[in-house]
Amino acid sequence: MSAAPTTTPDSPPGYDVPAVEAWIEQNVHALSPPLRWSKLEGGHSNLTYLIEDRGGRRAVIRRPPLGELLPKAHDMAREWALISALGSTPVPVPAALGFCGDTSVTGALFYVMGHVNGRPLYSAADTERLVPQQLRTNLAHSFIDVLADLHAVDPDAVGLGDLGKRDSYVRRQLSTWYKSWTASAGPAQFDDPRAHELQRVLLAHLPEQGPARIVHGDYGLHNCLVGSEGTVAAVVDWEISTLGDPLADLAYALNPWPDPADGVAHPATAATSPPGFPARNELAARYAARTGRDLSHLDYYVAFNRWKTAAIIHGVYARYIEGKKSHQGVDLDELRARIDGSLSAAEAAFARLGH
Repeated sequence: MSAAPTTTPDSPPGYDVPAVEAWIEQNVHALSPPLRWSKLEGGHSNLTYLIEDRGGRRAVIRRPPLGELLPKAHDMAREWALISALGSTPVPVPAALGFCGDTSVTGALFYVMGHVNGRPLYSAADTERLVPQQLRTNLAHSFIDVLADLHAVDPDAVGLGDLGKRDSYVRRQLSTWYKSWTASAGPAQFDDPRAHELQRVLLAHLPEQGPARIVHGDYGLHNCLVGSEGTVAAVVDWEISTLGDPLADLAYALNPWPDPADGVAHPATAATSPPGFPARNELAARYAARTGRDLSHLDYYVAFNRWKTAAIIHGVYARYIEGKKSHQGVDLDELRARIDGSLSAAEAAFARLGH
């Protein structure tokens, strides 16, 4: 994993450096402490550092944030299991170097993975700076090919058959996020009948799920390390990955890519907004050709993901309104507009199915 490092104090938060380096000395033979520690941008709230040993060899260390965590959040063991298992497949992941399951070492589980020369793309500015226009089609094709390769992996064959439940992935998601919506309606001080109607029709027209595959759950350019050739050098942040419906994973991955035929406004700040990228429908066709999967119900999964996005933002908005999160500097009207836009996009996608 690679990003722009920033120099940090000798004792980075969350790490007992002497204890961790002693553990690395004993368990990660690719490194020879003492180490130089540099904080990496991104990585969400997980504490992610570039470490460099006395011989100049680089790796990345990662642990959950400080404080009380929600159950199943920031699951380092899950991330470790994924990169360990996928290392033997065509899916590019950082090398799995060492996992510490002993929380007495530094107060949390942590793991060490190989350093990859690549950068995540969070914004249009990142894309403009790091990916020349002539490489953007190449990047888009690499992005969708990697997802197709992930969905081709037999979870049983790589030891991930118990990663999650195999059936009713979308049905379970519809239940989970509908509960979130209804629980947030009071605190948010607003509801929208479209959220309820969409949940009803999505349940009523749920496609039959094919064989369960590994789904990343948050596959996007923000979780890909893009190399200098404009290809995906590694996929990171596997903490919410599970077994599920690959078409739901595909639709989520496609949502940020622009498509003039879709009618959805594309944020100018999005990493996929600069010129030179192929349209979303071209990427979907490439995925279909590579996997042989029938995408005739893809708009169902687009609708589902747009509805789910509305529910997620609704929950965030509710926490701001309740005062559980400071909304200083947050545009609450823009959040409301995003909820509205997501529900409208979900309705439009479902309507394209002709039900």
